[in-house]
Amino acid sequence: MSEPGVRKIDAYALGARPLRYFDFCMAGFVAILLLSNLIGAAKLSTVGGFTFGAGILFFPLGYVLGDVLTEVYGYARARRCVWAGFGAMLFMALMSWVVVKLPPAEGWPDQKAYEAVFGSTWRIVFASVAAFWAGEFANSFVLAKMKLLTQGKHLWMRTIGSTVVGQGVDSLLFYPLAFYGDWTNAQVVTVMITNWLMKVTWEAVLTPVTYMVVGGLKRAEGLDVFDEGTNFTPFRASLS
Repeated sequence: MSEPGVRKIDAYALGARPLRYFDFCMAGFVAILLLSNLIGAAKLSTVGGFTFGAGILFFPLGYVLGDVLTEVYGYARARRCVWAGFGAMLFMALMSWVVVKLPPAEGWPDQKAYEAVFGSTWRIVFASVAAFWAGEFANSFVLAKMKLLTQGKHLWMRTIGSTVVGQGVDSLLFYPLAFYGDWTNAQVVTVMITNWLMKVTWEAVLTPVTYMVVGGLKRAEGLDVFDEGTNFTPFRASLS
């Protein structure tokens, strides 16, 4: 049930109407996505006996924001954000490759360190892009469908349930595509499962924050968007 002052609206009726905070949410989503892939994707860490990719520190925030985008603005606008992130990741990968390949100035001693940090292989780039694309769309689709099935109730169930699916798809694609053959099979499976569990746990822990952000944005926009009649194909960027 919608809060007082918040009007339930079907996504198709919303159309291309401008919304107050959508652009800010998109910018935050893309920024978190780029940082998580640039800084933490390829580093393994072990803390308290648990081995995980360092991107776990803030990558789940991207999924939380993806949940917020779908819940507040609907699947079509979340889909546009996914495509914006997809394009930004490809551009980042291209420019990282160009910058790493530029010949270093004579006497500059840090080329090898720069290559180690920013010289991701084509496998990691491909794995990141493929996993992000499939995982985010799975996450958004499940959340939007669950919102219809629950008639907008039980937000916690929708956010956690969609993350279980979305992060599962992401992890199943990323780690085997990126590291199979370079890591041992045991490492791939261990990190894949551990990261999935930690990301879902993060989502559960951040549920109060998700409720606060979703509620605040819905009140600010005055709308609660439901995806009745939405075309759920991922292969478009239109707002319908």
